[in-house]
Amino acid sequence: MHTTNTLLLTRKDVSGLLTIKECTGAVEDAFRLYAEGKTVAPKVIGIHSANGGFHIKAGLLNTGKTYFAAKANANFPGNGKAFGLPTIQGVIIVCDAENGQLLALMDSIEITILRTGAATAVAAKYLSVQDAKTVTICGCGNQGRISLKALMEVRSVKKVFAFDADKKQADDFARHITDELKIAAEPINTPEEGTVQSDIVVTCTPSKQPFLHSTHILPGTFIAAVGADSEEKQELYPELLAANKTVTDITAQCATIGELHHAISNGHMATDAVHAELGEIVCGKKTGRTSAQEIIVFDSTGTALQDVAAAAIVYEKALANNIGTGLNFSA
Repeated sequence: MHTTNTLLLTRKDVSGLLTIKECTGAVEDAFRLYAEGKTVAPKVIGIHSANGGFHIKAGLLNTGKTYFAAKANANFPGNGKAFGLPTIQGVIIVCDAENGQLLALMDSIEITILRTGAATAVAAKYLSVQDAKTVTICGCGNQGRISLKALMEVRSVKKVFAFDADKKQADDFARHITDELKIAAEPINTPEEGTVQSDIVVTCTPSKQPFLHSTHILPGTFIAAVGADSEEKQELYPELLAANKTVTDITAQCATIGELHHAISNGHMATDAVHAELGEIVCGKKTGRTSAQEIIVFDSTGTALQDVAAAAIVYEKALANNIGTGLNFSA
């Protein structure tokens, strides 16, 4: 029996229904299905505003049932200080892809943060050295925290270096990590103070200027470049991608809005220089890490397939546990 009610889910609802562990598993499956040609390519539209920007990401995925999801997100990095608002605000619509029924409307904040951290964890599982223990987090907001927690699902992290343009943010991050996760965490004044000692580096800042150079990176390092999700953003110098093994979430998307976009526009590399998409490595079509010395960059722009995978879990668990508010939009 089909219900005409659409399920409305708040940020608190979503947070209580989705764990980083199950999100990581779902995101890994989504990357695999895409590489195996079992789902269509997701789409993205971006529009800039004076103090930030908006994007819409849409995708379709069969997780046992076929779902369509479209996420409309606002990303305004200065919101916290200026207005006391979250950096990310938005909504995800979930539809039955077989008949078009609108199944759910849910807040996008938790899903965006968790699925992004999950992609970093999946990439680290396949691309970082097995005994990786030391991590540098550049960007100590919510995304930095979740990225670290996600990494701890796949690697035995023992030491964390925390960098943020806001020194207090880095100090608070390090203290929080030490208290909550019982890991040695140290705030640093420049990224390279940590990266020259790290096996894994995660960049999740709103930077529009590159700050991470090849000279800052040790052989064997895995770098998850997360911040560049629009053509204006950039965290890595193009030489870092061009000189090392580059893996993308989706190459066509990264060539438009990711770190790869800058490497191409500056003439440092072409799309055919990309080693693989992450899904190709997950499903075994391409090799991942082949030596303990190679530096590998993961260009993570964030895809709608990650959103669909995460939103499907939230919707199904909400339905099973009678969570959320029903609303008949057709009435």
